[in-house]
Amino acid sequence: MGIFSRMNEDIQIVFERDPAARSTLEVILAYPGVHAIWAHRLAHWLWEHNLKLVARLISEFARFATGIEIHPGARIGRRLFIDHGAGVVMGETAEVGDDCLIYQGDTLGGTSLKKEKRHPTLEDHVMVSAGAAVIGPVHIGRGSRIGAGAVVVSSAPPYSTIVGIPGKVIEGESARQDVMALEHAKLPDPVARALNQLVEQINRVTVRMAEVEERQDCLEDKVSEHHPPEQDLPAAKRG
Repeated sequence: MGIFSRMNEDIQIVFERDPAARSTLEVILAYPGVHAIWAHRLAHWLWEHNLKLVARLISEFARFATGIEIHPGARIGRRLFIDHGAGVVMGETAEVGDDCLIYQGDTLGGTSLKKEKRHPTLEDHVMVSAGAAVIGPVHIGRGSRIGAGAVVVSSAPPYSTIVGIPGKVIEGESARQDVMALEHAKLPDPVARALNQLVEQINRVTVRMAEVEERQDCLEDKVSEHHPPEQDLPAAKRG
């Protein structure tokens, strides 16, 4: 695919995912996420052709201009949309698939000091909400959604929703749904869910115990009817 076709894709994906976008000229001039991606493509090409210093200089200029830091060694797929973008950081060995969505303040960071794969891999259609951090060489499966403020330190299967610190995988929450449909104000809370299940279990046990006590009282009443207390027996039957 030619460079202008790729640039057109980057512009069109903005219209699909940002209702604030009004015109192509506005996207070209006023969207730092788009600028950062275009600068990264040039820097990455130079990096792959062993012009690493020039690539780093372009990367640093883009960081200064957009507030988005993408290492020229990172691999980014097609139609990535970086919404707002301020504070986004992607490390050298980070990999991002096609049709991903990344919000402001996100970090794709590393943990190792060795020259190895030390940054995350996001498969296609992954969304990372605002302020989230994905740390280390973890693998986030296709169609997954990472909630705002989550700190993800372990891999996740496809179509997962990941929330909390450390990030917890909620399987089945977003199975084969549109990852962009995540309502940030209604993120699933695994701790609250576990507590709710515990409360429900306690309520069921309480109801069951009440039923058992009621049956026991009925049984005691029947026994009392068939076996009256000794003081109620006729004198002839006592002794």
